[in-house]
Formats: sequence, structure tokens, C-alpha cells
Amino acid sequence: MIQEAALAVRDRVVALRFPLATAGATEARADTEAMIRQFEDHMLPRLANLDAPALVVVGGSTGSGKSLLVNSVLRADVSRSGVLRPTTRCPVLVHHPDSAAWFSTGGILPGLARVTGSEAEHGEMGREIRLVSSTSLPAGIALLDAPDFDSIDAENRAMATQLLAAADVWVFVTTAARYSDAVPWSFLKQARDRDTPMVLVLNRVPPEARSQVSAHLASLLKENGLGEVAILPVDEQDFEGSRLPEAMVAPLREWLEHLGSDHDARMAAVRRSLRGSLTELLVRGESLAKIADDQAALVYSFSTSVDENYANAADAVRAAIAEGSVLRGEVLARWEEFVGTGELLRQLRTGIGRFRDVIAGALTGRPKTGEKLNGTVEGVVESLIRAHSDEAAAKSYAQWMANPMMAPLFNPSGPNSAALRVPTAGSSPAGTLDREPLRERVSAELGRSSAALPLATEKLVREWQGSLLEVVRTRGAERRMTARVLSLGVNGVSAVLMMLVFSHTGGLSGGEVAVAGGASAAGHAMLEALLGDENLRKMAGAAREDLEQRVTALYATEKARFHQELRALGIDVDAGKLLREDLSALRKALK
Repeated sequence: MIQEAALAVRDRVVALRFPLATAGATEARADTEAMIRQFEDHMLPRLANLDAPALVVVGGSTGSGKSLLVNSVLRADVSRSGVLRPTTRCPVLVHHPDSAAWFSTGGILPGLARVTGSEAEHGEMGREIRLVSSTSLPAGIALLDAPDFDSIDAENRAMATQLLAAADVWVFVTTAARYSDAVPWSFLKQARDRDTPMVLVLNRVPPEARSQVSAHLASLLKENGLGEVAILPVDEQDFEGSRLPEAMVAPLREWLEHLGSDHDARMAAVRRSLRGSLTELLVRGESLAKIADDQAALVYSFSTSVDENYANAADAVRAAIAEGSVLRGEVLARWEEFVGTGELLRQLRTGIGRFRDVIAGALTGRPKTGEKLNGTVEGVVESLIRAHSDEAAAKSYAQWMANPMMAPLFNPSGPNSAALRVPTAGSSPAGTLDREPLRERVSAELGRSSAALPLATEKLVREWQGSLLEVVRTRGAERRMTARVLSLGVNGVSAVLMMLVFSHTGGLSGGEVAVAGGASAAGHAMLEALLGDENLRKMAGAAREDLEQRVTALYATEKARFHQELRALGIDVDAGKLLREDLSALRKALK
């Protein structure tokens, strides 16, 4: 049950993304990488096989004498030692021959290649471990000489950190001159937090200061919650060769032999280390969940702001239609030309009874002016829609640019470039840390409407005008128009209906009000006579609503570009909640 719960947490952590520069995101990305490695290197292999040999990692600072100590304990030169730094470049894992299968097949540390032979044959350290078989160790344990965790080489430091996190047991090596340094204590505290069984070798201790130094170190350990850690002092002395005197390493050898040969003691150490690592992971996981919530909240905030900007754009188009802003300039001129304003309105004033005889003469024979009117209205409406779309795009892009937490989107080659990485598709669990670029820099083109908008807007208005034609045909047929009425032509009637949709006087002034008012009265009278008052109201309302819906749909396509950028970040808005659920399941399994 613990294994299944741990796997679920591992999969959830692998899926986490922290691409935005929210508080703690940089640390969360590093912690995620470290947690995944620890899952793969230690916890999952150990959960799958508790009886496998315990991995004892020998770690320490530069020049502390780790390799010399390992060679001395094994009575063989398995790891290079000397004065050059760093000395240990390729980690050396020494195991009993009977345990070869467990270590050679990648049961632990599966992401590191295995090599054999001398260190000289392999040169510089890569992502590999050198395996050495030795009967000097009991079959129940293996000894791993790790690189220096404070090495001048960054690869060495990273490897040392990874190997120490994979340990069932630590042999921590420091010196009388450096045991109080800050870096060693940061690793000691990690061991404390994971409850990793450990022994501390205090190397190069002046014989005359042994009691004093050992007592001081013991007090420091106790102050930091490590009072149970055994200290094995090794005196400073002059010697030649690659090994320490037998008497100096006998206590450590005996401790290792007991651990390797006593099954109960070894299982207790393994279980303690595993439980401690899983328990510490629960704490780290809760922190990741909180930061995942912050990432999701930011995505939601920007998604909402984009929606609001385009909703405002649609409202602005709707308001412009309602206020009669479309009926300006050339549109009004085309309307006058189309209906012959003066003559038509004079006839209307003498009585609507003669309207049916006049309307045909007013409109028939003007197909070209009708086409001009339709074309002019089409151009004005298209410009209106595009202008507000441009405004929404510019505002949305500016809001993103103005927020420093969105910076990685606009500079993926900068310090947060690691944020824009995702696991390689189809990678195996052991390769979950392989990364590939998510995208190129977000283009400034996002700050304006898409290149497809002009054609899309033209199509929208054209199809809307076509829908008016269809409405006129359908309603005209329903009312069984007379031949005289039909002589007006469907195009003529639909043109008047289109103008009626826009003919409100809000937003107009001066002479425009008079002309637009005349247009409204003339259009209303014409269509009321043809289609009836109630039918007319329904048609005009439906036409206006149809246009608004088409604009909203068009803007939905435009704003989708922004949402696509947010989705491409790979942030699951429920990631924090789901991780907490999996952590809770693991916590219950550990009880």
C-alpha cells in the first residue's frame, strides 16, 4: 500500500509545473527535480525490495580523506586518493560479489550508467558509477565513495547531493579543522530531517586535542538534534601509502561488518531511512502544493483578465450599435442616396395610405445604390469590430508584460529559462528529468489582433447580411406578400431592415440626428407596412442579437490565442489539490 501511494505522489510531482515567477517558484522547480530523483534513486527501489543490500554512502567535504578511508577499510585501492582536488570524480560503488545483480541492473540510481574497470580507463566523471566487486564487505551492504559535496566542480557537487539523498546509511567524513563549517552542517541537517542512520568520522584529529574536539563536536550534534550520532575519531599522523593504519579504521570496519551481517540491524536502518525520507517528502510536498496553487491562481487571474477585456470589447461593439454610432458620414450619405430622402419623406408626411404605391418607385431601380449602402455599412461594421479587438489584444498583452511574474514567458533564455521545460514525451520514469524547450519567446504579435481577423470580420458581416436576406424571404413568404410588395426586392427590404438595426440616435448630433431620425422613421414605416409591427420588432431584435452573437464568437477565437499560451505552460489548476490528496493517502499508508 505504501508503494502504490508513493508512486501516486511521484507521478503527481512529475506533472507539476512552476513556469511563472511566483514566490518560491525557483526553489520549487529545484525541489521538484530533487524529489523526483530521490523517488527514482532510493524510495521506489527500496519499497520494491526492502531486503536488498543497504547502500552506505561515504560523503564529506573536499580533502576530508573519504577515499583514503574507503581504501583503508577495504584493504584495497578501489578509489583514487591524493592531494589533487577534486580527487573522486567518478563515484565508486563497492559491493560483495553475491550482490552484483542488485547494483549492476540499476535497481538503485537507475539514471546513472554502470562501468567497471579502473578509474583511469574512464577519465572524467560523467553520469555513471564505477562498480567494484570485493569480498571485504559482507553481502548485506555496499559502500559508495561519493564526490565532495563542496567541490569546486558543479557536476561533482550535484552528484554528491544526489548520492547522499539515495543513501540508506551515511558515513559522514569531516576533519578536526573543518567540522564546524556551514556546508557540512547543511548536509547533516538534511540527514536529521530524513532521519537517516549515520556515523560521523572525525578525521585528522591531533592526538593531544582528541577529547576536546570530540566533545565540542558532540555538543554541536546534540544542539542540532543529532545527539545519537556516533563519532569515530581518526588521529592525524604521518604515514606513506594509500591506507590508514589498521587500528585507526578498525572501529568503522567493525561498525560496517555488524550492519552488513546483522539482518535485523540492517532492516531497522533501512526502514528508518525509508520512512524518514517519505515523511520528509510529505512536508516538502505540502510546500509544492501551495506554490502550485499560486501558479494556478495567477493563470486564472490572467485568463479572467483576458476574458474581461474581450467581453468589454463585445460590449463596446454592442453599445456602438445601440447608440447609432454606425450611422455616420458615408453611411448616412449612402442611405440618403438609396431612399431618396426628401421625396420619400414628403410622401410619407401626406399619409401612409399612399405608401405602397410610392415605396416601389422609391426603391425599385436603385440596386446599385443599395449595393453601395450594403458595402459601406459592411466596411464600417468591420472597422468597428477590428478596432475593439485590437484594443482588447493590446490591453491583455500589456497586462501580461507589466506583471513581473509573467517574465519567463517573454524571456525564456533568461534566469528563469528552466521554467519553460517539460518532460520529454514518452520518457520512462527514470528519464522524467529530461527536458526540452516548451516554446519560443512569446511574440509581440500577441499584442494585436490575429492576421486572420480582417478576413474573419469580412466573412462575419457578409454572413450576417446574408442572414437578413434569409429572414426577409422567410417572413415575406409567411405573410404572402403581394406582387407589388415583392417588387421592392428582397435586397431592398433587407437593406432597410439593416439600417433599422443601427438607426438609434444616441451618439449622433446636429444634422446627423435629423437624418438618422428620418431614416429610422422611414425604415420603420416601410417595414411595418410590409411585415407588420410585431413581426418587425421581432425581426429587428433578432437581427441585432444575431450580430452581437457573431461578434462574441469572433472575439472568442481571438482571445483563444492568449488562453493557448496559458495552457501551453502545462499548469493544472487542480495540481495543488490533487497533490494534497495523494500526500494524504501516503500519510495514512505510513501510519
